[in-house]
Amino acid sequence: MSGNSSATLERATPLSAGPWWGLLGVLAFSFTMPFTRVAVGTLSPLFIGSGRAVVAAVLAAGALALTGQRRPTGVQWARLAVVAGGVVAGFPLLTSYALTTAPASHGAVVVALLPAATAVMAVVRGGERPRRSFWVIAALGATAALAFASAQGGEFGRLHWSDLLLFGAVLAAAIGYAEGGLLARELGSWQTVSWALVLSAPLMTVLAVVSAVRQPPAGTAVEWAAFAYLSVVSMFLGFFAWYRGLAIGPMAQVSQVQLVQPVMTIAWAAWLLGESVTWPTLVGGVAVVACAGAAVRLRRTPSTKDNR
Repeated sequence: MSGNSSATLERATPLSAGPWWGLLGVLAFSFTMPFTRVAVGTLSPLFIGSGRAVVAAVLAAGALALTGQRRPTGVQWARLAVVAGGVVAGFPLLTSYALTTAPASHGAVVVALLPAATAVMAVVRGGERPRRSFWVIAALGATAALAFASAQGGEFGRLHWSDLLLFGAVLAAAIGYAEGGLLARELGSWQTVSWALVLSAPLMTVLAVVSAVRQPPAGTAVEWAAFAYLSVVSMFLGFFAWYRGLAIGPMAQVSQVQLVQPVMTIAWAAWLLGESVTWPTLVGGVAVVACAGAAVRLRRTPSTKDNR
């Protein structure tokens, strides 16, 4: 399968498929915070953030070589660097350091803000113009998601150094998502993340080696299993579905599917890490899902009434 044929296939896919591909990616990403929290028990956050990218880059290089993908052009390499800086380096490293002190439920604050941030980047970078009602629902969804995460013990009102790292991760991921969604229309979804991983491999390998020398990685079987998930699924396979959904678009609407990620993340945190779930949390989760559903159902083209 060539890069051109894959990109053409994705452009021909019906618009309604975008949110469903996005939801599949969100399901894969929803385990990221709990498993990162597990992995940082003994493994260095620098090793986790960089090592997972190295493992994923090896898989990506193999997939690209086996399928004989066309190399990106000069401009596309520059855009891939933006994707790599956002989702290969920025988000994993910043969240890994943040979750050394913050609980997994607090990390749900990141994904609570990501949909709105990605929608803004889709407008800035992709030229999308959602109707005003979309922005109202997106704002309500972000507010509900923040309240949802805070109700689970995130203490969002009290800023710590980890919050600054999480906010930085939001910005990095939003930029990487928007640029990656655009590139996926040209290169293909899995090709985009694969080339971004290959491009970042030299730097991430150096960081992983430096981390291993300073603090030799030694973890339990559970911690290494969490690291494996972060490497194979969160860093590689999850982006296949996510970038495909963004490529089908519209990106601003598809990004709102991620509003359900805090619900999933805290559910997994309760199951895997024993964090409690209260009735207010459940009610908030329903509100978040409702906002996400309303946002993705809005049409891309703004109406005359909405633009007055």
